Amino acid sequence: MHHDTADRGSAAYLALIAGSGALGGLLFGYDTAVISGAIGFLKEHFHLAADMTGWAASSLLIGCMVGAAVGGPLGDRFGRKPMLFVCAAIFALSGIGSGFAPDLTLYTWSRLLGGLAIGAVSVLSPLYIAEISPEKSRGRLVSLYQLAIVVGILVSFFVNLLIQQYGTAQPDVIVNGMTESWNTAYGWRWMLGVLVLPSVLFGLMLIPLPESPRWLMKRGRRAEAEVTLARISGKEAAARELNQIEQALGEESGKVSELFRGGFGTAMMIGILLAIFSQFGGINAIMYYGPELFKTAGAGADQAFLSTVILGCVNLLATFGAIALIDKIGRKTLLVIGVSVQVAALALVGTLYHMQGNPYVLLAAIIVFLIGFAASTGAVTWVIISEIFPTRLRGQAMGIAVLFLWGADYIVSQTFPMLVEGIGPANTFYIYGLCALAGLIFTILKVPETKGRTLEEIEHSWLKG
Repeated sequence: MHHDTADRGSAAYLALIAGSGALGGLLFGYDTAVISGAIGFLKEHFHLAADMTGWAASSLLIGCMVGAAVGGPLGDRFGRKPMLFVCAAIFALSGIGSGFAPDLTLYTWSRLLGGLAIGAVSVLSPLYIAEISPEKSRGRLVSLYQLAIVVGILVSFFVNLLIQQYGTAQPDVIVNGMTESWNTAYGWRWMLGVLVLPSVLFGLMLIPLPESPRWLMKRGRRAEAEVTLARISGKEAAARELNQIEQALGEESGKVSELFRGGFGTAMMIGILLAIFSQFGGINAIMYYGPELFKTAGAGADQAFLSTVILGCVNLLATFGAIALIDKIGRKTLLVIGVSVQVAALALVGTLYHMQGNPYVLLAAIIVFLIGFAASTGAVTWVIISEIFPTRLRGQAMGIAVLFLWGADYIVSQTFPMLVEGIGPANTFYIYGLCALAGLIFTILKVPETKGRTLEEIEHSWLKG
């Protein structure tokens, strides 16, 4: 029997949509991680004390929290696609502003602006991809977003390394009557300014994309939704999905208060706790302070810098593991295995610091932790929080969950240097290990399996309790 593509849908079209949507993750990864290379030169250039150095590094995360809070509701109001476009423009502005900043004030405002875009994209990109993907491949496609984040992180580590090496070979320059190295005067500006290029690319790639069919249905634009769904999964599947979406929309009132009671209240609690636990295992203590960590364990500066690039590569490779497994073995199973590995690795890292073990063994233990994180928590968290909420409120609900994720990230990155100074690195990692253990118990008891179910089936299961 002969089927034309109209009946089957187009996998290439779906891949283009998901890939373009995921590019927001690349900007997110680059912009959060680039500071690790820039912060030292920036500190010298602006003569910053410790507290202001911390603020220069983490001001971005405050913007992320605000962006996460407003990105979802704005995406619900104006559509996923127009808001992603606004984010691309804000990213470009932030890159220009922080690259040319004459003083710390303008630099900070530019970073806060970049944070706004990251926070909004971290809600809108996975949301858009989840709403456009068929259930059988949704896990893999939303995981592309996490893959784009780790690619962005790795790119920023390489860009930092190249600019730093170029700058070291340049003669000193005179700025405002002061002699400075090229890197202190200009190197960090280039690191931050490179962001403009992928921002423009992201904006251009968004232009041909369709709006989310679920958002269109919510707005009563059924015919447009049908065109998109038919192109993605064929006419028959599209008709079936449209009916499911319509039925689900009829069962929700669309009031935010729904998210805090009954079945949707349970979904909201799971989303929030999953977001917090994903950060409290200490992943970003390693990502933002990697070079310093390896120095405390006795590594030289070059060795420490190279170690972070190794971590970036491991992070990338392990994320492919998550993409391969998430729709096969399921979200929950993957999470339970990955978090178990993290708990064991964190206990080992703490013990190695306690015994003042070999820095190479420490790097190996941190790599095991990172594999456990990247192959499970890193991708699964975004997938689950993009799946478990009702259609009318998905943007707002994801915004709340992601707000907690950025808040938890901010707490970890702000307190890590203080903890290491106050109670030592061994006890700090033991605390992260205990948090990961609590996350494991929570996952086993409370997190549902969402593999292979349509978004409407998942939503219906909350209503049935």
